[in-house]
Amino acid sequence: MSFTLRGPALPDAPQIAELHVATWREAYSQLLPQDFFSDEHVQSRHQMWNHILGNPREEWCIRIAESRGQIIGFAFFGPGVGREGQDLPRDRQLFSIYVAAERHGAGVGKSLLDATAGHGPAMLWVAKDNPRAVAFYLRNGFEFDGAEQTDPGAAKIVGARMVR
Repeated sequence: MSFTLRGPALPDAPQIAELHVATWREAYSQLLPQDFFSDEHVQSRHQMWNHILGNPREEWCIRIAESRGQIIGFAFFGPGVGREGQDLPRDRQLFSIYVAAERHGAGVGKSLLDATAGHGPAMLWVAKDNPRAVAFYLRNGFEFDGAEQTDPGAAKIVGARMVR
C-alpha cells in the first residue's frame, strides 16, 4: 500500500493522539502498569498534540504518513533537550517516531526519519526493551552512547540514548 508524507495541521491532532496511544500499547504494554492507558492518559495525549500543533515552532519538524485518509505514522524532530547540567551530544533530537504495527516493514518509518531528521547528526532516546526500534535506529546510523534514564511514570522502561 502506498502512503504520502505531509506536515500536520491542527485538525490532525486527534488522529495523531490516537495513533500515539495505539503504538505505545503495541510496543510497551508488557512494560507498563495495567492502568497506564487510562482515560486520563489518552486525554493527555490529545492535549499534548493539540498544544504542539496549535503552537507550531519554526525549529520543529513534524511529519505524518497518511494512507487513504488515515494517519499511519508520525515523527517529531527538533532542538535537543537535556536535563539540568547535562551536556547534549547533539543539538538536534528525534522526540518520537511511531508507525502503526500493520505498516511495519513498509518503509514508512524510514521515510519519516529521512523527512524529519535527514542524515545529519542527531540524538534520540529509545526503550532498551524495544528490539524492533533499536534495530531500526542501528540500521539508520545511530549508536548507543552509554547514557540511560528511566521515566518515573514508566519505571520499567529504560531509555538508552543513541547518537549519529
